[in-house]
Amino acid sequence: MDARISGGTGVGTVANVRSNLPNVRSNLQGPSSGNGRRMTSKKTRSKKGKRRKRRRNKKTKTNKTPPYLPPEVSWLLKLVNPTQYRFEHLATQLKWRLQEGRGEAVYQIGVEDNGLLVGLSEGDMRASLKTLRRMAEKVGADITLLREREVDYDSDRNCRKIAEVLVRKVPDDQQFLDLRVAVLGNVDSGKSTLLGVLTQGELDNGRGRARLNLFRHLHEIQTGRTSSISFEILGFNSKGEVVNYSDSRTAEEICESSSKMITFIDLAGHHKYLKTTIFGLTSYCPDFAMLVVSANTGIAGTTREHLGLAMALKVPIFIVVSKVDLCAKGTVERTVRQLEHVLKLPGCNKVPMVVASPDDAVTAAQQFAQSSSITPIFTLSSVSGESLDLLKVFFNILPPLSNSKEQEELMQQLTEFQVDEIYTVPDVGTVVGGTLYSGVCREGERLVVGPTDEGRFLRLKVGSIHRNRSACRVLRAGQAATLALGNFDRSLLRKGMVMVSPKMNPTICWQFEAAIVLLFHAKTFRRGFQVTVHVGNVRQTATVECLHGKVSLGFVVYGQYTTVKGYIQALCLALYIRTALSRDIRTALSRDILAIYHTPSGLIA
Repeated sequence: MDARISGGTGVGTVANVRSNLPNVRSNLQGPSSGNGRRMTSKKTRSKKGKRRKRRRNKKTKTNKTPPYLPPEVSWLLKLVNPTQYRFEHLATQLKWRLQEGRGEAVYQIGVEDNGLLVGLSEGDMRASLKTLRRMAEKVGADITLLREREVDYDSDRNCRKIAEVLVRKVPDDQQFLDLRVAVLGNVDSGKSTLLGVLTQGELDNGRGRARLNLFRHLHEIQTGRTSSISFEILGFNSKGEVVNYSDSRTAEEICESSSKMITFIDLAGHHKYLKTTIFGLTSYCPDFAMLVVSANTGIAGTTREHLGLAMALKVPIFIVVSKVDLCAKGTVERTVRQLEHVLKLPGCNKVPMVVASPDDAVTAAQQFAQSSSITPIFTLSSVSGESLDLLKVFFNILPPLSNSKEQEELMQQLTEFQVDEIYTVPDVGTVVGGTLYSGVCREGERLVVGPTDEGRFLRLKVGSIHRNRSACRVLRAGQAATLALGNFDRSLLRKGMVMVSPKMNPTICWQFEAAIVLLFHAKTFRRGFQVTVHVGNVRQTATVECLHGKVSLGFVVYGQYTTVKGYIQALCLALYIRTALSRDIRTALSRDILAIYHTPSGLIA
């Protein structure tokens, strides 16, 4: 009996190694010695032996080589009837795996330590699952059987099976696991409708009924087009069951019933609101991006641009082909082929993976998190519900990108909260919304906010913290929340500010140096060119002061795929920018990526 485990970045195998070498009989006959039989030479005997071996191989042709899994990282022992000492050891190892995977681990049962898919009998499989369930109960986790498959490679092993089991446990210091998914795509591709179906639990009527609850403004309801950034949540309990508004009345109930939460960031698809879309990608730090493509229109409008932005910002992306109920099968296949062609181009260099079954969804989720080159493609309908369950399985299994060690390193840094939204709430006062980039923020903590219009940082105190519309006392790095600031003057705040620890001694700048890669431009990119800089939550107009490096003429033209350094001068307000960032700098006609190197010390306020 054996099993394989994967959690976080590591994958292990539980195994009791068995020898599967076949018994080989010697068919060589010794030479005759005076008994009347003809003596044969050594060469003749060798030829006869080869012929017998070929005939024997033909007779045993059904004994095919068993399938193998790729070599894995670490190995454990068997799960059938373990001793008490071994059980304690396995439970401790599972606890460590859950910590490394930030609350999730996957066991593959029926796999030897060398990746050989041997499979288990029905009795051994039941015993293994029972032991795994006991291990999960001991550490306070739950298990979910993802898939089970027969391994039919030998006549006497037809009934042997392998199984894949998800073990999930919410970390002790968190309320639930949280993943952020940015939703991209051209206008009228069905982004908001798909989110409405996922979060509300009801199919669309074909006229946009499912998306009405997602819109924030009257003109969005009237036109059916998203113009602002909105957030929706989809939960999964410890058993992998969907938790949404069909079972819960409020977001607080969804959070209380869920052990894993998917936060969707619904972004605008129209070219007129492209700056808003870029702001959502740079400021909210999504873990993944979902590109929605309409099956009847294919790659059109801003689809290529959204794909390029996500790839340039190094956000892992997967694709959903919607509205398959409106098209013939040939039209859907043509759209998928079109996407595969674009993904395989040298600029993308992706490996498309079409998801057509639950097994494909499980494999896609695991491969997608491990390799940035894998791009899953789903084909579904928000009206008929076709293949909608495959996307839910994918979200349920999708692991976080960072492991516990990386998360701990971020939490050890000083507090830095990016201000993205500002509100005034009756009886509460000023409230700011955003993402905690690093450190830990607690109720009552004293921070400084800035830079103001004069380039100063002001002291304030955090009153209360809310995540997903429910109160919490501690905010950790990577989490999005709203902070109540009491009677703090709202007129002193604006988007693009940061709230940092006073120990950080924050500095501001009017000018910074960056490396620029020109992806597309209709004209030349030269000194004095005016751009809009998107750096984290900062969005501001700036001017290129100078270009230096590999460009001798002082300008860059379209098609010149080279990295140059340039000084960029802010026009209106001072900036708070960290070095070593990779963010987006954009004009009305270009799409360029910059990496910030340093801010000149002579220009620090």
